[in-house]
Amino acid sequence: MTTTHTTSIAAPAGLRDRRSNPLREGWLIAGRDVLHCVREPWGLVFGLAFNIMLVLMFGFLFGGAIEVPGGGDYIAFLLPGMFALAMLFGLESTMSAMAEDAKRGITDRFRSLPISSASVALGRAIADLANSMLSLGVLVFGGLLIGWRPTTGPAEIALAVVLLLWLRFALLWLGIFLGLSFRGTGATTAVQVLVWPIGFLSTVFVSAETMPGWLGAIAAWNPVSATATAARQLFGNPTGVTSGWLAENAVLAASVWPLVITAVFLPLAASAYRRLRR
Repeated sequence: MTTTHTTSIAAPAGLRDRRSNPLREGWLIAGRDVLHCVREPWGLVFGLAFNIMLVLMFGFLFGGAIEVPGGGDYIAFLLPGMFALAMLFGLESTMSAMAEDAKRGITDRFRSLPISSASVALGRAIADLANSMLSLGVLVFGGLLIGWRPTTGPAEIALAVVLLLWLRFALLWLGIFLGLSFRGTGATTAVQVLVWPIGFLSTVFVSAETMPGWLGAIAAWNPVSATATAARQLFGNPTGVTSGWLAENAVLAASVWPLVITAVFLPLAASAYRRLRR
């Protein structure tokens, strides 16, 4: 989760070096974005507080009334789903930051430098992933405090974390594309409105098997659901999936969905950047 930053149009030191490469340039721009986040941390703080509030609300207020198909503790079912949901939240912040930089001419300043056209978006993605890792770490720590435990080995746990961040990386290109394409406040509101149905029309909070058939099918094929189910399997937690293709192929689905999203929106974001005008 990120905050909007527009205080200066000065380029980070090192971007004037013609021998620099896209990865190095991306790291420099990411450093600028992280610095702004440190100076203005409230968006990240409130985002973390909101995720923790959802865990407590669903885990303790509603959890006693929700049964997990196949059995198992609801908190153990809920937490990996919340990790996946956290990877979806904050796209509007990414979009707003890209749109505001473009509106104020900061992106044009970068475009005038002898750097790769991919560096600005790459820097934003790196900074956002850093924030996402922090958010995920806080949620994991909070989950451990309220009794959630992974029951598998380090390799499975590491793979679950990688798949969660892989989903976030893919969704970032959607946010970057929208931020470069639509700069009005109405577009940001539209993204916020879309994020909620996508997040809640999933298996984050309840199993698809408890929903009406048509609704459960939609929820089961949601990319967030695929990552949530894969994370549950890899953490050794109840999945709420007792039959069907996803029961045996959740890790594959959680790998392929972000690949498809990235393949669609990364080129679109690059094209939107090339067309960018103040």
